[in-house]
Amino acid sequence: MHTGGFAKWARRFEDERERRRVQGDPDWEQGATLHPAVWASIQRFQVGEDGDGAGLVGKADEAGDGDYAQAVRLFVAEEQNHARLLARLLAAGGAPTLTGHWSDTVFVRLRRLMGLRMELLVLMIAEVVALRYYRALRDGTDDPLTSDVAGRILSDEQRHVPFHCERLHTSLAELPRAMRRPVMALWQLLLLAAALVVALDHGPALRRLDIGRLRFVADVAASSGEIVRAVLSPRSDALSTA
Repeated sequence: MHTGGFAKWARRFEDERERRRVQGDPDWEQGATLHPAVWASIQRFQVGEDGDGAGLVGKADEAGDGDYAQAVRLFVAEEQNHARLLARLLAAGGAPTLTGHWSDTVFVRLRRLMGLRMELLVLMIAEVVALRYYRALRDGTDDPLTSDVAGRILSDEQRHVPFHCERLHTSLAELPRAMRRPVMALWQLLLLAAALVVALDHGPALRRLDIGRLRFVADVAASSGEIVRAVLSPRSDALSTA
């Protein structure tokens, strides 16, 4: 049984796993029809969702909190389910998956540079960008299957961000107080750079989803303020209780 600390997150992930089991998969037989630019965009995001999460799991184990390590394993399983859902969506539209993409390679290498704190800071950049992307994918298409899949993934991502914020709050508290805000300011700059790269790389798809490049970047940048406040807040669960 999980008690205290990150036990509540492990329970939330377990409850969500059971909810998914009861809900079942989308109706893949209905197929999906999207513009080629959107299919190409989904292919790239599917690569980013795929992975075994071994680096993050290993660092979580080293942190010495069994409840947090269990929650991380459940988080990784959800990310792997996202990759599966996107792969099935691509198959429903007759589009193949990719074996890799340069943007995913860059993120993985950055995440492995240092310890758990760096891993989470880089991971959070991808998660915050994904929040806006999957919202656009859910709301910007008339294809029912695509909207269903994107909505399911978005719901998970909306839980993932507070989860990582809570751990980052704990991690940054280990730094001298004078360093914490500059670290998060640098994180915001890196998030902005990542949003610009995604906007450029996925621009044709974003236009088809009724959101231009500049609006996408502006929305991602605007969302970062709440996250920084949550990480630096005296309460570790500031975002999840908001």
